Amino acid sequence: MRLYALSTRIADMGILQTEYKNARQIGVLRIGESCLYVKRGFRIYYIPYNDISRCFRRVMLVPAKLCCGKGEIPVENLVICTKEGELAQVQLPGTKAAKALMEALKEKMPEAEFAPPNDNTGK
Repeated sequence: MRLYALSTRIADMGILQTEYKNARQIGVLRIGESCLYVKRGFRIYYIPYNDISRCFRRVMLVPAKLCCGKGEIPVENLVICTKEGELAQVQLPGTKAAKALMEALKEKMPEAEFAPPNDNTGK
């Protein structure tokens, strides 16, 4: 198994691989001791917690045709930001999983912000 860095590279891949195997899984994410892991296809990416400055939920409404008309299906995403800006947007399995993930991340990263940035464009 090969791990790819999304931000800062950590030297010891052996420790990261062991941590990934023991990490708590929520959807395609795994919550490790020192890093957050994201699985995309056959690749596994990691982000050290100290590189994450902000993360928040983004709910997107996807239009859909239902049996009795039209409607919208909410899709939960986790947005991960560093000091440089948005780093990744990861789709989550549902609202319950998103809330559980946010609580777990608040314990791992007490210094990070957990609200979306303010849009001060005046629109």
